[in-house]
Amino acid sequence: MNSKPPKPLPKIQKEIFGSLPNGTDVYAYSLINSNGTLVTLLTYGAIIQSIKVLDSKGNFDNVVLNYDTLEPYLSDTSFIGATIGRYANRIEDAKFSLDGHLYNLEANNSPNSLHGGLKGFGKVLWSPKTRVTETSASVILSYRSADMENGFPGTLNTSIVFTLTDTDSLEISYSATTDKKTVVNLTNHSYFNLSGDFNRPVLDHLLQIESDFTLEVNTNLIPTKKLETVTSTPFNFREPKLIGQDITCDNHQLRLGSGYDHCWVLKNKGYLKLVSKVVHEASGRFLEVFTNEPGIQLYTGNYLSGFYNKHSGFCLETQHFPNSPNVPEFPTVILNPNDTFQSTTIFKFSNQ
Repeated sequence: MNSKPPKPLPKIQKEIFGSLPNGTDVYAYSLINSNGTLVTLLTYGAIIQSIKVLDSKGNFDNVVLNYDTLEPYLSDTSFIGATIGRYANRIEDAKFSLDGHLYNLEANNSPNSLHGGLKGFGKVLWSPKTRVTETSASVILSYRSADMENGFPGTLNTSIVFTLTDTDSLEISYSATTDKKTVVNLTNHSYFNLSGDFNRPVLDHLLQIESDFTLEVNTNLIPTKKLETVTSTPFNFREPKLIGQDITCDNHQLRLGSGYDHCWVLKNKGYLKLVSKVVHEASGRFLEVFTNEPGIQLYTGNYLSGFYNKHSGFCLETQHFPNSPNVPEFPTVILNPNDTFQSTTIFKFSNQ
């Protein structure tokens, strides 16, 4: 009697992806599970360079916007695939106070600071380690951010564990410690396009977000502190809806963001929970997002141009709220010495 051959064990492949201007090599680590699903991570920027998953017909395609060489990542201003820190999203007027001390940041999204500044975590070199088990493959990337780097206080030691499991889940576990009181908000800025064809806009993806409220924003996309109900608005994704269904509606908040670029308030209360689902019916690909973060920023690639076109991808950035260092009413982003920042997000892929 013939028996099926055993599934291959997960593995990791390492290769040089390119060199920085100072000659330092950047490495690509490809995590491959027993199903053939592949996730490639770069030591530069802790960038997710590719995620190759099956469609319903058995074809593997990359489903995140990327570059094939290092050079475009060095000049990229769209944060494609990048790890974002020290602070994801916007800080109003590029400043905040802690214990009466004013900290001034880089106003790289004038007048605000965006995603940590011009040289945030997506523009630095991370130190790698690897781990392989019978059911998963992991890369652990670490970075030591010096006190006052980009204006943020405290020496911050950050570690991110990227794990690809045999259930086709990419688990991202963030942790950080500091030697001085500081603020921390970390996320990943991958642009998804489940069709695998980046010439196709993502407006045909069905999206669901488990949220009743978004954060209203002002003309600089800074939250006004008002929670807006999604009921009877274009922001209602409580039931699956095409991303493009309402994106061109005559709505003040949509006009401010030139599309969706807003934070949804999640119901998970700090526990890891399913918060979003995305389906691309033509390919049969299905994405589920789990997180313990209080918010998720949907960005529909409204300002992509050049290498990629507008709406070529969408981001689901799990994070704390924008401008939280200046809004005591929001969930705190303060990290004290002797405490550890911890956050987990899971992107689970399947096909129908």
